[in-house]
Amino acid sequence: MSLFLIGGLAIGVTVILLIMILSALIVICPPNRVAVISGRSRQLSDGRTVGYRILKGGRTVRIPLIEKVSWLDLNTIPLEVSVTNAYSRGTIPLNVQGIANVKVSSKEGVLENAAERFLNVPNQHIGQIAKETLEANLRGVLATLSPEEVNEDRLKFSQQLIDEADDDIKTLGLDLDVMKIQNVTDDNLYLESVGRRLTAEVVKEARVAEANRQSESEQAEAKARERAEIAQALADRNIVEEQNNLRVRTAELDAIARAKEEQALVAGDIARATAEQELEQQRIELERRRLEADVVTPARANLESKQLQAQAEAAKIIEDGKAQVDVFRRLTDQYQLAGEDGQRIFVLNMLPELVDKIVSTVNSVSIDRVAVVDGGNNGGQGGIPALMAQLPAAVVSLSEQIEAATGVDILQSMRSDDDEVEPVSELPPPPPPAP
Repeated sequence: MSLFLIGGLAIGVTVILLIMILSALIVICPPNRVAVISGRSRQLSDGRTVGYRILKGGRTVRIPLIEKVSWLDLNTIPLEVSVTNAYSRGTIPLNVQGIANVKVSSKEGVLENAAERFLNVPNQHIGQIAKETLEANLRGVLATLSPEEVNEDRLKFSQQLIDEADDDIKTLGLDLDVMKIQNVTDDNLYLESVGRRLTAEVVKEARVAEANRQSESEQAEAKARERAEIAQALADRNIVEEQNNLRVRTAELDAIARAKEEQALVAGDIARATAEQELEQQRIELERRRLEADVVTPARANLESKQLQAQAEAAKIIEDGKAQVDVFRRLTDQYQLAGEDGQRIFVLNMLPELVDKIVSTVNSVSIDRVAVVDGGNNGGQGGIPALMAQLPAAVVSLSEQIEAATGVDILQSMRSDDDEVEPVSELPPPPPPAP
């Protein structure tokens, strides 16, 4: 048990020592103070080398035995500034009382001045130095102003004093927060005499102003009565004019009302005519649709049916023509392959059609009967024998007519130098005539 107690005491002492060591090493700076840690050299922003560093708020670590911590207060120092028998412009002595608030500056570049001048210096001493500086500046400013300017425009006086003392205060490392003038007096009663003179002038000006105001009031009253009478006359005239305008306006409104009534009547007639016209248009449209349904649509359907039928017939004719062209092409190929025999075969195949064409020229001749008369003087060759003897000549004459018409000698084509002619039936028949 004693061992645990001794161990706990050792741990507690160790913790306390660590806290003491850390508190000695760490410097914590509050916002109303500035820590000046001296002992090591550092270079400022303006190029100067100093043996201290400044901490404004926050914390830092210092090296024991090497660095030392000193403090500057940033609290406000109130001052009472007063000068007696300070000569103003015009060699008139004045007594001035005022108040001022100064503090150690926390601005960079100015704080270093305060650290070099007021480190470890009490605030009373700092305030005394600032007071003497401000009083000296106050005397300098009073020398440039007249008593009237100092007394009448104290804000301007205070601003000039602040401008004058600012450089000196910053040189000390301080900031001038407030500078106000409370009282300005003189032992020779100069300001009192000026006040009485100004008071007399003000009283005189007040009496003159009062008389002027009285005169102006009477004039204004007369002018007011005049304006009232004129206004009454103008009002009467305006009343008459407005009455006349009212009568004219009433007549105009009556005319406009009558015109509106007539326009309404015309608009009603127009609307009725428009409605009748629209109704007639609807009737026309209905009749057009009925005609279209009863006449146009059936006619269009019939036309489309006939067009389709004509297209079908045309397609059939086109296909038949294509088939005939194909047959003619094949016949031509066969005849070309047969050579001269093919030509004779073609003529023989065409012969019946040619004969039909020639015979058709005399179809209109009607022969009821043929009478053969034998003259008896032809040596027994008359009559029917003579008629039969004329048939070869008729065939020859027909062949000559065909040759003259077509340029083809049928008899010559029927003659063959070959021993055997290919049967005609083996060739395809000629195509039927085109419709």
